[in-house]
Amino acid sequence: MDNSYAMHNFKKNNYVLFGNPVAHSKSPFIHNFFSKQIGIVYNYQSIKVPIFDFSDTVSNFFKYDGVGANVTAPFKEQAYLLSDQLTDCAKISQSVNTLKKINHNTLLGDNTDGIGLLSDLIRLNFIKKNFSILILGAGGAVRGILFHLLTFGCSVYILNRTFLNAKKLVLQFNQFGNIKVFDDSIIKKKFDLIINAISRNNNIKKDFFPVSLVSSKTFFYDMNYHVSNTVFINWCIEIGANYVADGIGMLILQAAHSCFFWHGILPEISPLIQQLEKKCFL
Repeated sequence: MDNSYAMHNFKKNNYVLFGNPVAHSKSPFIHNFFSKQIGIVYNYQSIKVPIFDFSDTVSNFFKYDGVGANVTAPFKEQAYLLSDQLTDCAKISQSVNTLKKINHNTLLGDNTDGIGLLSDLIRLNFIKKNFSILILGAGGAVRGILFHLLTFGCSVYILNRTFLNAKKLVLQFNQFGNIKVFDDSIIKKKFDLIINAISRNNNIKKDFFPVSLVSSKTFFYDMNYHVSNTVFINWCIEIGANYVADGIGMLILQAAHSCFFWHGILPEISPLIQQLEKKCFL
């Protein structure tokens, strides 16, 4: 079924998720939950945007009744370029996952991915200020989280298939803390936390990194989520990892901060975390 903007009968005070794909997303469920909790009625839907039609789709949405939007892969960088104004987090990451219409026709862009991830890692007791973190991937999702991890006090290493892309990230963020490209010279290092930021659609390889890099105390976090274990989570279990988590908590917490960005109220996330972790909504 075509989920493009033109096919939807939108209501006033509209909020949507733009992405491709979006059928798997739990964002509508989450924001409907938040809407009831904070007592503000806002209609939230997910919209699958044609790959080459993001700008027109977003412009048409906000031209009519659109008020706020979330943006997921592969459009976060385009959302950054489309924004008229940017928050500090969005400027630093050069990536936008949340949009809000202000002053009738101005789009303000923000990125809540970093605070969402850090908040979830703290909730899970998966992070400490002096942790050494290995991040798998160097795409837009990584740009959204690096500032918060570095300013929290962690050392970050980027492992990516394309060395040049990892190097670009290091150059962009080295002013905020200790960040390096992973290479073979670090092969004997033991990491405290491994974060998988490779797209769920690309999680098909069997060996994500050398197992010599981890210990029995290493934490593993997949920014992706699925109704069953992700490929990365299954691989972590196979190698004997003791501490693993998927990205459902990050999803909820970045959504909570999007809600705050739009409405000035930060929802309580504990009841929703319990529901989604138990898969009760499926």
